[in-house]
Amino acid sequence: MTGRVVVVGLGPGDPRAVSVAVVDAIARTSVRFVRTTRHPSAHLVEPATSFDDLYERSATIDDVYVGVVERLVAAAAEGEVLYAVPGSPFVAERTVELLRADGRVEIDVIPSISFLDLAWGRLGLDPLDRGVQLVDGHRFAVEAAGRSGPLLVGQCDTRLVLSEMKLAVPDGPRVTVLQRLGLADEAVFEVAWDDLDRSFDPDHLTSVFVPVLEAPVAAELTRFVELVRTLRAECPWDSRQTHHSLTRHLLEETYEVLDAIAALEGDDGFEALEEELGDLLFQVALHAQLAAEAGQFDLSDVARGIHDKLVARHPHVFGPPGQAVPNWEEQKKQEKGRSSVMDGVPAGLPALLYAVKVQSKAASVGFDWNNAEEAWPKIDEELEELRVAVASGPPSDRRIDDELGDVLFSVVNIARHLSLDPEASLRAATLKFRGRFVAMEQLAAARGAAIDDSLWTEVKRGESV
Repeated sequence: MTGRVVVVGLGPGDPRAVSVAVVDAIARTSVRFVRTTRHPSAHLVEPATSFDDLYERSATIDDVYVGVVERLVAAAAEGEVLYAVPGSPFVAERTVELLRADGRVEIDVIPSISFLDLAWGRLGLDPLDRGVQLVDGHRFAVEAAGRSGPLLVGQCDTRLVLSEMKLAVPDGPRVTVLQRLGLADEAVFEVAWDDLDRSFDPDHLTSVFVPVLEAPVAAELTRFVELVRTLRAECPWDSRQTHHSLTRHLLEETYEVLDAIAALEGDDGFEALEEELGDLLFQVALHAQLAAEAGQFDLSDVARGIHDKLVARHPHVFGPPGQAVPNWEEQKKQEKGRSSVMDGVPAGLPALLYAVKVQSKAASVGFDWNNAEEAWPKIDEELEELRVAVASGPPSDRRIDDELGDVLFSVVNIARHLSLDPEASLRAATLKFRGRFVAMEQLAAARGAAIDDSLWTEVKRGESV
């Protein structure tokens, strides 16, 4: 036998706004459920079973909604039950949508006024004339994708929801916040978009009116962020990751991007580069999501931070006409309160890149050769000192290690003055050697010969033909 659920709305907050039809339905139904007791009219349903425990235990809001439906279906199998929801059952009530689509129960919905009726009055607008679209705050990134407004965003009940709205729209307008409409502590005020998640305390009776979006929500980026959040919540591998456990993957993906760049030739290779950049972006988004879960920052904060930093460091682009190009190192030194231009160079960089960074820092304050020609003699000097150290001491002598380091450091200096990347140059040389060696192995195997210098010469000669 099919169960029956009578769904009633508790209105926007004030118990006086609850209709007579709803009061009558409550009175004649003995088995009652209320979605949450966090509503000013929830006491009208007492005694009733609430689903507040699902909000505390569930990993996602969608899990809450599914759990509510399953419990109601099970209870309705024993007889008719009443289910009370905040506001109107027909407005932004996902559990009612799921119940209506569930063939295991019959649904009788008794309408009620919603927060929308009060919102239009406080905003002083006709929603049909303005074409206002209603969006669920918990699904803002998806539901607002491609829309330019105006939007009324309901269920803005946490700072996390507001933060995700900011992430979806990097540069939004001033908005109107509506809280606890119709109650004694009602509040209606404007806030700047950047202050949306930090200028007031949201609650379960908070909504936000967005008058216009200059650029529609970036659908692909917001869908991607939503995916990362889902993976963190539901994928066993992603959910157990930490900033530290991801460092190896971040490094690997970075090198795979470098390999894809090295493989670019004409119009070929961009598909691979696009894929590798996506893998790297996933690592960035994962770290941002971890930080968001810790209440520190999210991807929108990362994007805003680098945006503002780049603007500040390019006054010749974004400032008044005639601004001089700044000294980057001095500017960063002042911004971060550093005592040395060398501060901030990561010690964990690959050795060649670390040498380039350190030399570049020194060059930024004038300590450098004027050109490559002046730097050449330093290589000869360091090579001679290495020869002397090798001739005069055992291989374990620390001086040999030091002199070899000086030789490599001098070579890096030449590469920098020639505007070459020594890391890329060495990688290309190594790949070339590897390719030649594999070709030599194959040639030796085909002839049943041993690997020797003659085969190496033959492989090289074949490359030039």
